[in-house]
Amino acid sequence: MSKDQDRGGFWAAFTAFFIWGIAPLYWKLTQGVPALETVSHRVVWSLLLLALIMPRAGGFGVVVRIWREPRLAALLSLTTALTAVNWLLFVWAIVNGHVLESSLGYFIAPLLNVLLASVFLRERLQPWQLLAVALACTGVLWRVWHLGVVPWISLSLAVTFSVYGLLRKQAPVGALDGLFIETLLGAPFALAWLAWLGWQGNAHFSGIGMMAALAGTGVMTAIPLLLYAIGARRLRYTTLGFIQYIGPSLQFALAVFVFRETFDHVALISFLFIWAGLAVFSLDALRRAHA
Repeated sequence: MSKDQDRGGFWAAFTAFFIWGIAPLYWKLTQGVPALETVSHRVVWSLLLLALIMPRAGGFGVVVRIWREPRLAALLSLTTALTAVNWLLFVWAIVNGHVLESSLGYFIAPLLNVLLASVFLRERLQPWQLLAVALACTGVLWRVWHLGVVPWISLSLAVTFSVYGLLRKQAPVGALDGLFIETLLGAPFALAWLAWLGWQGNAHFSGIGMMAALAGTGVMTAIPLLLYAIGARRLRYTTLGFIQYIGPSLQFALAVFVFRETFDHVALISFLFIWAGLAVFSLDALRRAHA
């Protein structure tokens, strides 16, 4: 791999995670719109944008392939459902003042990926990886013990994101083709819901500002995913692993310093345990990459 490719992959991945990190600023523009309606717009506008990109990236042959391979269609239907749940939870969390919980979920996700790989892919969990997972679990349990409630937003985001990644790893389809099929499968439900809202007179797609914000959800969805796909293809997994912390780190900063969400000693200690787990995990990955 050339240095230009490596550099291009780095900036593509960096830009993708940077956009995901500052995404709460954008989703706040849709505050007042129910999360399900926002996600429905996200699906529809993403599909339109991807339909314009597909002809330049190999065409629509994947649609015929899905029609001929029922197992692949079923697998992508499941990933579509997971994506929809993840998007719905994320948007709901942002507009309802739970950006901190959202960032916690995406900090947990990489460690959950390791645990899922050991269970379902039979990948052996190394001692340092086991310690990293244990530290993250301690952070979550600390939060549950002191607050008396399970951080369901964080855990739901982490689980849906990680299981989605696990299933997409098993699907023999490219990133762009897979994303197009997922949005295509979700579009009928999204269009039906938007049509129902319009018929009931409850749609929020009015006013230049709100119309632009909802239409822009397609760009906010598709562009970072495409940039991520470029970075994932050109970079080593270890490098990509370090870059991915940009997203939740920016979300964390926005939650504490911009949105002024509550960040007490319980949250601090919980995050410290999880950050320690991520540090152990990252250093071990770096060590094994050099070895």
